[in-house]
Amino acid sequence: MAKKLRVGILFGGRSAEHEVSLVSARNIMAAADRSKYELIPIGITKKGQWRVGDGALRLLDTADLSKAQQQVLSKGRDVTLASNPSTGTSLVPVKGSGGDRKAGKLDVIFPVLHGTFGEDGTVQGLLELAGIPYVGAGVLGSAAGMDKEVMKRLFRERGLPVVPYIKVLRHDLAASPRRVVNAIEKQFRYPVFVKPANLGSSVGISKARDRKQLQAALELAAQYDRKLLVEKAVVGREIECAVLGNDDPKASIPGEIVPGGDFYDYSAKYREDTARLVVPAPLSAAQMKEVQRLAIGAFQATECAGMGRVDLFLEKRTGEFYVNEINTIPGFTSISMYPRLWEASGVPYAKLIDKLIELALERHRDQVNTQFSLPQQHE
Repeated sequence: MAKKLRVGILFGGRSAEHEVSLVSARNIMAAADRSKYELIPIGITKKGQWRVGDGALRLLDTADLSKAQQQVLSKGRDVTLASNPSTGTSLVPVKGSGGDRKAGKLDVIFPVLHGTFGEDGTVQGLLELAGIPYVGAGVLGSAAGMDKEVMKRLFRERGLPVVPYIKVLRHDLAASPRRVVNAIEKQFRYPVFVKPANLGSSVGISKARDRKQLQAALELAAQYDRKLLVEKAVVGREIECAVLGNDDPKASIPGEIVPGGDFYDYSAKYREDTARLVVPAPLSAAQMKEVQRLAIGAFQATECAGMGRVDLFLEKRTGEFYVNEINTIPGFTSISMYPRLWEASGVPYAKLIDKLIELALERHRDQVNTQFSLPQQHE
């Protein structure tokens, strides 16, 4: 019998999307093939502590996944990932947190972290230092996929259509809010969308229809990031497409989000369940092909790897597509589009997890072939 891969499921984190991560991780642990994988839940608390718990492993066997996660976060042993690859990619207990024995060697890590300190390249950098394979984009792809302003610059450089926007710095907003508002009003007519540049799940995003709402939207977004985006509002449809692969990525069939409210915000995504997810999206064959082309283009423009969900707008007036953003660690909740799109494209949830782990190992093998130092010179 083949030895099971030890897969660390990394969840939680110091992000406004902490709770979303718990739900995504729970679904992945429920769907993963236990005959292939030994799952090791690794929780990151809201304060940033990494924790594992032996009790959580027993709870996994009884499928009490939610309780297992909470036990890791509240009662688990504090650990750290050794950044020295020679340690054998092990989790090492923090002194005083339950002995000095190793917490276990890992074969691959599946980060299920959304937002800052998890999806932005920070954790990916640590995993690179540790020399451990991990699912998803690397440091560059993760960082580019998190910063919406840098992302849009990369999209434009590749010739992908993006919604007109301007950048606002929190420093400038604090120094002269009237000047910032005047500059926005000079550039755009209302309504506009205001977003933190580095956050996901629509946290901190507002639609402003007048100056008063714009001022409130800027203040809200500035709570979450030092850099903000103000975008022209596009009247149209929200289309999403999932991408899977490394150097030769493939795109799923597209889906459509039909918001129950004014737009697809955090509450609509995770609390109220008011939005409708239509899979496949009602598009012509030519439109589907164009969505897939743009999705793969966005994936490659940001140096993504493994997985990505690309969000687009289809403008009602012109019939033109705009690439909105790419999510390098898309949601895996029961209503998340990424697994649903691949399910509809012929890749069921468990097989999708298999493929993502295979891609992580493939990418790691390719990195091993890279030489990072000059060869020794012999006289």
